Amino acid sequence: MTDTQPLYDLAPVLELMLLGLVIALGPLVWVWARNRGSTPMRRLQALTVLTLFLTFDLVLFGAFTRLTDSGLGCPDWPGCYGSASPVGARAEIAAAQEAMPTGPVTHGKAWIEMIHRYLATGVGVLIIVITVSSWVQQRRARREGGQQAPPLSPWWPTVTLLWVCLQGAFGALTVTMKLFPAIVTLHLIGGLVLLALLCVQAVRHTHSAQGRSPVALSPVLRWGLILTALLLALQVVLGGWVSTNYAVLACTTFPTCQGSWWPAMDFAQGFQIWRKLGMLQDGSHISFAALTAIHYVHRLMAYVVLLALGLVAWRFHRSGVLPMQARWIGGLALLQLVTGLSNVVLDWPLVAAVLHTGGAAALVVVLTWALVSSRAAPAPQEFSAPTGASRVSA
Repeated sequence: MTDTQPLYDLAPVLELMLLGLVIALGPLVWVWARNRGSTPMRRLQALTVLTLFLTFDLVLFGAFTRLTDSGLGCPDWPGCYGSASPVGARAEIAAAQEAMPTGPVTHGKAWIEMIHRYLATGVGVLIIVITVSSWVQQRRARREGGQQAPPLSPWWPTVTLLWVCLQGAFGALTVTMKLFPAIVTLHLIGGLVLLALLCVQAVRHTHSAQGRSPVALSPVLRWGLILTALLLALQVVLGGWVSTNYAVLACTTFPTCQGSWWPAMDFAQGFQIWRKLGMLQDGSHISFAALTAIHYVHRLMAYVVLLALGLVAWRFHRSGVLPMQARWIGGLALLQLVTGLSNVVLDWPLVAAVLHTGGAAALVVVLTWALVSSRAAPAPQEFSAPTGASRVSA
């Protein structure tokens, strides 16, 4: 059944859009009910924060979808065998499951995949509402002579909306290109970039509502924070490459790998980007040495990132700045260490694997939060005496 099913079937697209709208109504009604007596800007701030939280949940559920091998639970896009839900595709799913009882298509995996798509559609609707509301507030502020101007340009949510559309395209390609590692990794990175975009907006709205300004950091600490964020971004890319190539179990011991501090590795194969899952560009199977290289590079980079996170958290604590962010950075770094080790020595348990992705996503949010909440302190001005001050009469 999966071989004859078209990869793209737009028949259920209107039903899926309507379902996404229904899902989004819950958060929208909740924000309106909690903030009925508030200003439109306060409601926009509450909606942005809630959308950030729901997007984080969506990233976690996306990790769950990938780690349960449910990414091809429905072999077409955007629906499931041309239906808006697995209910309408019971016969097709049953036939595919009978042919291959362990998947990739089963009733359970089809529901996991479609729930992920439903949640993504709901988040997309919320971002549309945020974008429209931001432009409305901007125009209202201009009519009123700049009163109650939004704390950031409405182009921020507009870019976020465009990014969601791109993320949806990567989600479609994940299915239609049969879990192509580069596409799946880009889809994961896209979800984390979406979190960062929403985090910037949520922090700026919250600071504006509370009348707070960014905290001044020493130039060294500010640049250390930026460098740590860049290192984390690189590590997230490497972690996505490990996960999408199923290279977690290439090393099942710690701190060594396969009983060696430098096991046999094939970096050329491991980091050949544009290829099918488990294959090389020439059509041959990827070697175990290549999977080892993918895993071990991620592990070595983890040492650097954990050290950088620890130093930033310590400097924040010692300087008495951004104390909440310092605690979160320290706690999440510890979580990443524990869940990363659990993945290796406990044979990649599902809970630890999902938490490891969640920890990475949370670190992206917290470091973005810290960057937006801070600025580089101006360099101290040298004192210069007034002209003639040195010519004092005796």
